[in-house]
Amino acid sequence: MSAASERWLIALDIDGTVLREDGVMNDPVIAAVAKVRDAGHEVMLATGRSVALTLPILERLSITPEYVVCSNGAITLRRDPDAPTGYARDYVETFNPSEVLTTIRSNLESANYAVEDEDGFYKFTGHFPEGTLGAASKKVEFDELLLAHATRVVVISPGHKIEDFLSVVERMGLHKVSYNVGWTAWLDIAPDGVNKATALERVRQLLDIPRSRVMAVGDGRNDIDMLEWASVDGRGVSMGQAPDEVIAASNERTASDIDDGVAALLEAF
Repeated sequence: MSAASERWLIALDIDGTVLREDGVMNDPVIAAVAKVRDAGHEVMLATGRSVALTLPILERLSITPEYVVCSNGAITLRRDPDAPTGYARDYVETFNPSEVLTTIRSNLESANYAVEDEDGFYKFTGHFPEGTLGAASKKVEFDELLLAHATRVVVISPGHKIEDFLSVVERMGLHKVSYNVGWTAWLDIAPDGVNKATALERVRQLLDIPRSRVMAVGDGRNDIDMLEWASVDGRGVSMGQAPDEVIAASNERTASDIDDGVAALLEAF
């Protein structure tokens, strides 16, 4: 680049984007990320993952961005050489989960529930697949979930087909929170008005990068706000395997995670 003012803010989702759905990160993706990083662009992660599950991906990609967006926008990290992990919490949004939890439970009695706090610790009821919540978690009674302030509530209901789950969620009318439904019967709930886009807009302003030089890449329903945000003046790029509603939120599309779509996109950047 001829000047620092020409740098882009490039926000990458993790699962299904820089990582394949099976958890593999291919060498072409790592190399392409390094290429744009070395060119002086700000390459960061914007993910639904908790902090603990996000930081190892930074290491695998060999990037140290100024900011990292976790928990679907509820937590923004800032680089801090004095912090044990190299990052400190810069901005945290929380909410009282009691009303939304009781509402959902009355509609999905057999579902499994987890609440993440601002330190990334999960309390949960029922069963979550191993590794889903990370190491910092504790199984509790449902009523204990209602007490803590949350950055995120997670609900999984393996007994439902995704179409049925979407229908139930729609009927509940969760108006006081932000929520999205994943590839399976997985519901992520964040504080009202908080998502990847709100966090990235804050980061963009802090870095003083114009809206015309933002790129966001993702594949899931929790990426819709982020892709719409990037598409207004910049580049919102959906992965090849993304659902139709995610593709509709973007203004570009690349190849699938299996075909290293992020590598193809960044190599041509």
